Amino acid sequence: MSRLLVIGCGGVAQVAIQKCAQNSKVFTQMCLASRTVSKCDALKDKLEKKGCPVEITTATVNADDVNDLVKLIKEYKPDAVLNVALPYQDLTIMDACLECKVDYIDTANYEPEDTDEPVWRAAYEKRCKEKGFTAYFDYSYQWAYMDKFKEAGITGLLGTGFDPGVTSVFVAYAKKHYFDEIETVDILDCNGGDHGYAFATNFNPEINLREVSANGSYWENGKWVETKPMEIKREYDFPEVGMKDMYLLHHEEIEALGRNFPEIKRIRFFMTFGQSYLDHMRCLEDVGMLSTSPVMFEGREIVPIQFLKALLPDPASLGPRTVGKTNIGCIFRGTKDGKEKTVYIYNVCDHQECYKELGSQAISYTTGVPAMIGTALVLEGKWKKPGVYTTDEFDPDPYMEMLGEFGLPWVVDENPVMVP
Repeated sequence: MSRLLVIGCGGVAQVAIQKCAQNSKVFTQMCLASRTVSKCDALKDKLEKKGCPVEITTATVNADDVNDLVKLIKEYKPDAVLNVALPYQDLTIMDACLECKVDYIDTANYEPEDTDEPVWRAAYEKRCKEKGFTAYFDYSYQWAYMDKFKEAGITGLLGTGFDPGVTSVFVAYAKKHYFDEIETVDILDCNGGDHGYAFATNFNPEINLREVSANGSYWENGKWVETKPMEIKREYDFPEVGMKDMYLLHHEEIEALGRNFPEIKRIRFFMTFGQSYLDHMRCLEDVGMLSTSPVMFEGREIVPIQFLKALLPDPASLGPRTVGKTNIGCIFRGTKDGKEKTVYIYNVCDHQECYKELGSQAISYTTGVPAMIGTALVLEGKWKKPGVYTTDEFDPDPYMEMLGEFGLPWVVDENPVMVP
């Protein structure tokens, strides 16, 4: 029996909310809140027409405004807040949860909307020199809440999407059940889907394009090694998808895994991209359309990447036209009982099956399902402890069990092809 406040109602949020509705033994009441409350109202109506057993209300909220968030939390009195809004809003929502002493869950770590803001920029440049990677997103801002959350007696669960989220749980599960020591981890994210557009992104275009166009980096021997964007390319034959080109990117779970599993000598993250996607992205970058810095246009300021977002297809609209499968997982090398061992743990998800079930494409599905699972484990007390944590810091077994139960079954291959 629990009350959940969900902030955000985009593609991922709509999957998470529908999965919460399927898990009525944990979730009995939900408030869906967004700046655009019409989206919340539409989803509420859809669920109620299906006979949803969860009591649902909706609300308007500005997730950039701590006072507005606090007001809503105090009015609704939830047992937890699930943040499936934008990563820009992580800190305001955490501040509101802290003031109201309520558990906090999200799917992606904080990054700023304005990367030219002077105070943030100075801290960012200092961090680049100290840590050795230049990505705009990192965990330091949220890890700084550790003592405050402990003192308040509340849990902050960070990054319970698929990657980060499930991939980090795969690491904890592999360590618990298959290895005495893990030496290398390669995280592979393959989207073999085709939506038919010349160019579109599978999740929020601002976040997606900033991530892909940035420098890559990987963790090796206790430090970061940075690469140029798309500098390192590999080919891999993904089960149920086929041979794909993949490129090394910086990704947030590497930072947490490097800290929490110091024995791992190397951690890399690869994502697949087709040539058409890369050609479009490079062209847009060359003409400045990926910039987050405001420019003057006809007497008013606009942010180029936000304008581009308005022109691109809404990721939430891709479901009916996307065919194919995703394959996301981790390949491990390590030792067990003194012998070298390799293991590949992965999930395959079908875009059209996701659409038939929830009206979603697989990218939103694979993020939204784990968001529900992490929230459920916090509310059930299985993953509840005061402080701020990533998913690899808890017992992986109940999470892995729920993945299979709620639509993301996983495979363990003990003789995988390794990535060179």
